[in-house]
Amino acid sequence: MAKASRKSLYPISDIFLNRWSPRAMSGEPMSDEELMPLFEAARWAPSSYNGQPWRFVYAYKGSKRYDQFFELLVPFNQSWAKTAAVLVAIISKKTFELNGKPSRTHSFDTGSAWMNFALQGSIDDLVVHAMEGFDYDKTHNLLGLSDDYQVECMVAVGKPGRKEDLPAELQEREEPSGRRPIEEIVFEDEFKE
Repeated sequence: MAKASRKSLYPISDIFLNRWSPRAMSGEPMSDEELMPLFEAARWAPSSYNGQPWRFVYAYKGSKRYDQFFELLVPFNQSWAKTAAVLVAIISKKTFELNGKPSRTHSFDTGSAWMNFALQGSIDDLVVHAMEGFDYDKTHNLLGLSDDYQVECMVAVGKPGRKEDLPAELQEREEPSGRRPIEEIVFEDEFKE
């Protein structure tokens, strides 16, 4: 998979510039040896009180759960995710296990685990694309989650494919995107809208 040609304003590791969210996947199957390092990287993310609220439920293509996950996706995401080798639901536990109290940072902490997952996928030259476009409530019910858990996102994982195999409207978007300038997201002393 070609590395991104993005440039940073300040010196940072290439890992951040090279990670992006392509959609073109080959449809080839993946093995546990290829997939599990992504979960292992996620496992080492930081979290409040070391609560590790992240949970992952994955399904390989061809399994019953994969088909159920796929049906939860909006049609737009189905149009390209159909070549994913794996679909992953990322979930967070909303309470601390140590005392049962609500955790205000469960989503934030789970986002850290997701980023580790995504970076490891990029390092391993895999396509890792998170999605908001799916039915959260049906996912919650399908997995039999209690109210202590929140569904955060769905992720498609696979081996790189050809952008020419994507739907025509997605082919031109299959390149790394830029980012807002730092002065639009970072403020000294006071927040500015």
